[in-house]
Amino acid sequence: MSEDWRTDRIGAALRGENPTVMRRLGAGFAAIGDVQFLPGYSVLLVDDPHVERLSDLSRARRLDFLSAMDALGEAVELACRALDPAFRRVNLEILGNTDGFLHAHVWPRYSWEPADLVHLPVWLYPHENWRDQRHALAPRHDALRERITSELDRTAA
Repeated sequence: MSEDWRTDRIGAALRGENPTVMRRLGAGFAAIGDVQFLPGYSVLLVDDPHVERLSDLSRARRLDFLSAMDALGEAVELACRALDPAFRRVNLEILGNTDGFLHAHVWPRYSWEPADLVHLPVWLYPHENWRDQRHALAPRHDALRERITSELDRTAA
């Protein structure tokens, strides 16, 4: 499998070629994030690459997407709480400022985060965190990924 999935994450998910996908949900795909400086970071990708914003969906599909976002948030919370006693909460965000497709970010937050950042939006973390290979999704995250997937299977069924 090539790295081409990064340029078309939704198309790759639909084709079964996006390696970050953990589970298909009603309105999209639960995927573990490419970066893990906050372990458990996940993304909900809408299942139609032409959908740019929540309001592009019908009311019923909108509710499906938001319900899937809630399910992914709960799964991340349960998995991260079980694996790290410093887990504090989950932040859920739909931004859409960079990628032109509907997606939701699920950010676990921890008490071990730097004091000057722990109460701020994740986007204020240094830019290096997004590109540093030390934070890249890797096999060392497999147990966390499996735990989130297990929680999804249990709670989103």
